[in-house]
Amino acid sequence: MRTIIIAGTALLAACGAEPEAVSARAPDGADPRVPTTAGVQPVQRAFRDWMASCDNGADCVVFAGPTDGATAWLRVSMPAGPMATPVVHAGLWDGGGAQNAAAPLRLQIDGREEVIGPDPDPDLGQQGVGRASGPQADVIIRALGDARRLVLVKGSESAALSPNGAAAALLWIDERQGRLDTVTALRRRGDRPASDAPGAPALPVVAPAPAADQAGLPAADRNAALPAAFAALPAVRECRSNLDWNPDLFKAVTRQRLDARTELWGVPCDAGAYNLMTRYWITGPDGADPRAIALQGTQGEPQDVLTNAEYDPATRILRQFAKGRGIGDCGVFQAWTWTGRAFVLSQERVMGECWGVPFELWPTQWRTRER
Repeated sequence: MRTIIIAGTALLAACGAEPEAVSARAPDGADPRVPTTAGVQPVQRAFRDWMASCDNGADCVVFAGPTDGATAWLRVSMPAGPMATPVVHAGLWDGGGAQNAAAPLRLQIDGREEVIGPDPDPDLGQQGVGRASGPQADVIIRALGDARRLVLVKGSESAALSPNGAAAALLWIDERQGRLDTVTALRRRGDRPASDAPGAPALPVVAPAPAADQAGLPAADRNAALPAAFAALPAVRECRSNLDWNPDLFKAVTRQRLDARTELWGVPCDAGAYNLMTRYWITGPDGADPRAIALQGTQGEPQDVLTNAEYDPATRILRQFAKGRGIGDCGVFQAWTWTGRAFVLSQERVMGECWGVPFELWPTQWRTRER
């Protein structure tokens, strides 16, 4: 499996190490208000050709990808909790054009075929994503663990998926969720009641700060004029020097208010074909006393450069979407919520393989609740 590195963030298709506690680096003297759970940490693993992932709420997914270079995938998801039920999703890029648009998606497992209907979510269904639940999902999952050949077919298009690792990946979910030998187990099913599986762990709570009035700032949040003292900082000058070749991006500075006395400034630092890198500073009014910030995800060191980032004053959320390739079917999505003292990680999704999986179905690494 490939490992994609984007803007200093490692997208690990398989990672056996437990991540560090999630935190955010705040201005000097601030309490970062680190969200925690009771020992539940997100983790990604590889089982031969299958990718497995469980988030901090113990919701888990496993993926199979193509063996022949096609854009195709199979996904099994299992939420945490004793009464949870699994769902199977699948997708195959429709390179055949209009003649394949109405064709059903067919999953062949060792010659036996399951016709998977379109996902009822219009956004997913229109992308050709199929969804199986209930008894059909159960039939598919039971067959996956012993499969020797997997093929997705849609009209004139077909793609082979690897069955190698399916049994181990499904068993890993059973172990992580404490459902081994229960009637809800994906792989090692037994007679123990569903109630023997533990409940879903509580998610960390993040309280957004009150919305700040943006009145008096420029109508557009880009092309803000950097104060001379701010622009002269060595870190700012070094950052901007990478965009001397593009005057429009060089000037695409953002300025927004976090509260009556605190502002967030974003300074573009570099750009590629589909990624724009930005550094952020928290300042006083009119850009005074700038302090660079770095934001923590579930893995690695805090990031002082974000990719395709934007701050939404209405929700108090700063987001980045680092694309692994132009169509945006792989990469890292992270969101940090401004609490009044720090930006705290509130959501993270990571898809380390460019298989054509829609963003909505990427593995979640971190989830929170709002107070």
